[in-house]
Amino acid sequence: MDNKLNIKKNLKIVCKKLKSPTNKIILPKQIHSNKFYIITKKLYKRKIKCDALITQKKNILMGVLTADCAPILIFDPIKLMISVVHAGWRGAYKGIIKNVITFFKKNGSNIKDLVVVIGPCISVKNYEIKKDFLKKFIKKNKNNKIYFKFTKKKIFFNLKKYISLEIKKLGINKLEIIDKNTFTEKNTYFSARRSIIKKQNDYGRNISLIMIN
Repeated sequence: MDNKLNIKKNLKIVCKKLKSPTNKIILPKQIHSNKFYIITKKLYKRKIKCDALITQKKNILMGVLTADCAPILIFDPIKLMISVVHAGWRGAYKGIIKNVITFFKKNGSNIKDLVVVIGPCISVKNYEIKKDFLKKFIKKNKNNKIYFKFTKKKIFFNLKKYISLEIKKLGINKLEIIDKNTFTEKNTYFSARRSIIKKQNDYGRNISLIMIN
C-alpha cells in the first residue's frame, strides 16, 4: 500500500481533475453492509459507517474505495440525485443496491430515468470460493446457482453477473458495465485477492467518484 503522503497527493490530483470546489472527497467507512447515508453538507470530519452515499447537493465529491469489490455509480438526470455504492458480495447479498434504488424511488425518481454504471471488479475466473459460500447463496434462493461456475475441484463466483442481474431485476435498463478485471490487470487496478495470493502485507485501493456540477 502507498504511504500516506502519496495517498494525499493522489487524492489532491483527483480533486483537481474533477474540479472539486472544496478539494475534499467524502468517503464512507465501508463495513460491507446494506446501509447508506444521505450527504447534505459539503464537509464531513467524521467517517460515516456505511457502503453507499447519496446526495442531491451540487459540488459534493463522493467516492468509494475498492480492490475487487464492485463500485456502482447511480445518476438520476431528472431529479439530479446521485449515489456511489461499494458492493462486495456481502453488501450485495444483504441488499445494498436494492436499498439505494428504493430510496431513489421513494424520493420521486422514475426507474426508467436512472443511469447505472458498474465499475471494474474481480472476474469469475479469479473468484474461487468455498462450499459454505455457495450454500449461503443457494439457501437464500435456489436460482442463485446461476452465479457460480463449477469445475471438477473448484467453485467460482460471478460477482459482476450477480450485481448486474440484481440491478436489472429492479427495472433499470440504462446499465453500463465496465468490463475490467481488477485481479489480472495488475498495472491498472489494485486487487485484494491478488495481494493475498502473493502473500503481500497490504494492497492499494481503487477509487470511484461522482459529483453533480
